Amino acid sequence: MTLQEPYDDAMFDFSRGDFDGAIAKLSAVLAADPAHFDAQLALGMAYYRKGDYAAAIAEGHKAERLRPRDQLVHTNLSLFYMKAGNKLTAEHHGLQAKIESWRADAARTGEPDPKTGRDGALQMARPKPPPITFPSQPWKKKK
Repeated sequence: MTLQEPYDDAMFDFSRGDFDGAIAKLSAVLAADPAHFDAQLALGMAYYRKGDYAAAIAEGHKAERLRPRDQLVHTNLSLFYMKAGNKLTAEHHGLQAKIESWRADAARTGEPDPKTGRDGALQMARPKPPPITFPSQPWKKKK
């Protein structure tokens, strides 16, 4: 049996509001494969929905170790920290989520990564646009 079936069962429990059942099943998936990113991310959200913000934060940081540059990880951590009353750390993770969204946009468009300055893809040089010229403005005094 693959891990997809127990993961799907856990997500079904989560969707029904059975967070304890989802936590148990997601923990079993992670015991079999500690690198299962989706299960780790969902486990943090299950603890959050249950109201256990400390456990949600701990599980969120485990997901962050798996994918430190994932936008959803930082969005979730921002939410968890905000509910736990730590606004400063929540704002930090909110900013990290925004930065990751910019990186994703830059990768799609081939623009340089804002942090490293490296191109997402090689592109041909583009010609400079012509300078902007304004119509004459006779009402202005000439110097």
